[in-house]
Amino acid sequence: MAKVAFIGLGVMGYPMAGHLVNSGHEVTVYNRTAAKAAKWVEQYGGQSAATPKDAAKGQDIVFTCVGNDDDLRQVVLGEQGVIHGMHGGSVLVDHTTASADVAREIAARIKPLNIAFLDAPVSGGQAGAENGVLTVMMGGEPADFDAVKPVIAAYSRCAEL
Repeated sequence: MAKVAFIGLGVMGYPMAGHLVNSGHEVTVYNRTAAKAAKWVEQYGGQSAATPKDAAKGQDIVFTCVGNDDDLRQVVLGEQGVIHGMHGGSVLVDHTTASADVAREIAARIKPLNIAFLDAPVSGGQAGAENGVLTVMMGGEPADFDAVKPVIAAYSRCAEL
């Protein structure tokens, strides 16, 4: 099973991260509201971290699911962002419904670090997240998609075109 971090425990991220644990993955979460992360750990197990950077350390895959472009920039590129904790060969999967501009910006910043990026907004709403049947639209390199597909299957319906 994969070692993963999940950044953002909102109405979508909270159950998505839970499905990862229920599928046997080793999960570390980060949420701006520490009490919400503590509640998640109490409910699902796993671990929480004090910063996105700390959550990302040693992980194979880091998932982000936050509110908007500015939130995404902060948790990825900020002083305590995941970019400072990830290692070469890992994959950043962004589930935020964010702009193409911020996706390109992040991809360009992490590529020299040998970190892969997948722009992966989700569809299906809160019910889809809770029931583990989200649709994930992936943008990125096919090999990177292949690497994360078995992991995202925990909370989505996987299909290839």
